[in-house]
Parts: sequence; structure tokens; C-alpha cells
Amino acid sequence: MKKHVFIVASFAVLSLLSCKKNESGNKSIIREDSSSTVITDDNGKIDSATVSSSSVDVDGKKQVKTDYVYKATDGTLVKVVFATTPQESTVAITSNKKTFTLKKTEAKGDETVYKKDDMTARVKGDSLHLEQGNNIIELKKTKI
Repeated sequence: MKKHVFIVASFAVLSLLSCKKNESGNKSIIREDSSSTVITDDNGKIDSATVSSSSVDVDGKKQVKTDYVYKATDGTLVKVVFATTPQESTVAITSNKKTFTLKKTEAKGDETVYKKDDMTARVKGDSLHLEQGNNIIELKKTKI
């Protein structure tokens, strides 16, 4: 009987000692960054529809890329990246693992037109109208 009590007691002591919590944590886990990034539009207002925005100076020239998520009328989500460099402005539209890059051809008032071959994208406010031949796809900017 004493043997059983001694075994149970020693097992309990060993299990309590082996469960000692290590305060330093797991070294292979990356800690979460608590800083937040706020994206603003050209007017300085917070833009909640922007997924990411970056500007890079290369040889003193400014390059800006801004990513948005648009939603088609059928519910399909489309990634749209507006890129501006000193040489040109482009829009890259990605859907179903296919990307179409169109160059800016004109800007009239609050509408900007991008074209490549038979594809035309008209951006006005939060909407993007994509035309290819007789097909017209309407996209609206989403807030994620």
C-alpha cells in the first residue's frame, strides 16, 4: 500500500514540475505586429476600400501602386491595381488567375479611360466599366 501511495505521490509531483510554463515562449513563432496602417486617398481622407498602397522613390522619381477589390454584378471579386509612374499610368485587372494590364489613354473630368487592344476600362468614382467587344462588365468598389 505504501508503495502505491509513494508512486502516485511521486507521479503527481513530477507532473506538476514538468508542466512548468516557459515565459520566453516559442522562438519559432513570429509575434503579431500591433501597429496599424491607415490608407488615405488623394484628399487626405481615410479610404476604407483600399487594400494596400505604396509609393517608392527610384532615382528620385515617385511610383505609386494602389490595390482595390471590386465586385462584379454577379458577385465575383476582382483585384484592381492602379500604378502610376513618371512615364505612364496603368490599371491591372485580375480575375480567375488572369491579369489584364491597360494603359491610361485619357482623363476627362472625373472619368479616366484605360485601353489595350479591344479592351477598355472606364473608371468613374467607385465604379469601373470594363468593355471588350460587345461585352460590358460593371464593377463596384467594395469595402473590406
